[in-house]
Amino acid sequence: MGALFQGLAGKRVVVCVGSGGVGKTTLAAAIALRRAREGGRALVCTIDPARRLANALGLETLGNLESRVPDRELAAAGIELRGGLHAMMLDVKRSWDDLVARHAPDRARQERIFQNRLYQQLSSALAGSQEYMAMEKLYELATERDYDLVVLDTPPTVHALDFLEAPDRILDFLGNDTARVILLPAASAGKMGFRLFQLGGSYVARTLARFTGAEALRDLGEFLGTFQGMYDGFKTRAAAVRELLGRADVGFVIVASPSPVSVDEALYFHEQLRAKAMPIAGVVANRVTTDLWPADGPLPSAEALAAARPGGASDLPARLARTLADHQVFARADRREVERLFAVTTGAKAALPRLETDVHDLAGLATLAARL
Repeated sequence: MGALFQGLAGKRVVVCVGSGGVGKTTLAAAIALRRAREGGRALVCTIDPARRLANALGLETLGNLESRVPDRELAAAGIELRGGLHAMMLDVKRSWDDLVARHAPDRARQERIFQNRLYQQLSSALAGSQEYMAMEKLYELATERDYDLVVLDTPPTVHALDFLEAPDRILDFLGNDTARVILLPAASAGKMGFRLFQLGGSYVARTLARFTGAEALRDLGEFLGTFQGMYDGFKTRAAAVRELLGRADVGFVIVASPSPVSVDEALYFHEQLRAKAMPIAGVVANRVTTDLWPADGPLPSAEALAAARPGGASDLPARLARTLADHQVFARADRREVERLFAVTTGAKAALPRLETDVHDLAGLATLAARL
């Protein structure tokens, strides 16, 4: 078993984190596939708008409910599982609706929230909404299902730390008592009475209305008002999620590419995870350019290549020499970044070579899982 999987032994939840474009989705699926091959019942949960994971797993679509990868697709790829492999793609809007339905005191309150335009934005497009629901869904899968392993592919973010901080920002917004006190009269006034509210309301509310528009302000007041009495339930659930992420059977896997920017991001995220006492199971350097020539040996000249393989185009040895030299420049740069990444990080380490093609099917996932 590779070093990374030794680090993941005994884990029931794996959270793959890192900046966008480093291969988290593919890596998360490979980790789940590996556990399924070993006999576990594994699930990978992704937030992949391009639906690459569904195609790679031989599924037509992925939705907010788990789907089992068909045996026929596995057999066609030459893969034999001792366990089971499942996948799902988080539907943020559906997950928000389910959460509201769980906490709303009655059907009327639930429908008022669903119809509110601000809620419709929050549940689909507001910054931080994906991260909040990713944690919510992870908690549900880890505590209400019987999987041996749940692997979460975290949302692509400009800054990796957003995954940990965004849920708190959402909760602060939902629980803003000051805004509720200022704006709730706007919601109660209705369209006909809102002008009177503006005349008699607070200076703060009147000022906000000039910048946002009366209708938007009323939507905000109504939104905060409908969540009144539900905030404690949301806050309690969020605290349970944070407690879950700190458990011994949970492991974070930091994924980076061997670029300086990606490595800097991974090192900063590693520092923040340690500061928050989150369990770091492993660090992966993905898509690393491998050496084609011994690092301590001189590269062959065009003349040496011509002598080793006479014949062919006259310019072929020179082209080969240039190509090898260019490749080694990239390989040595990648090696320096991987060494910098691994020097100060904790957990198991894995450097995955750049593959000849993108991983787009089960056979490719199996190859990647083996390389781990």
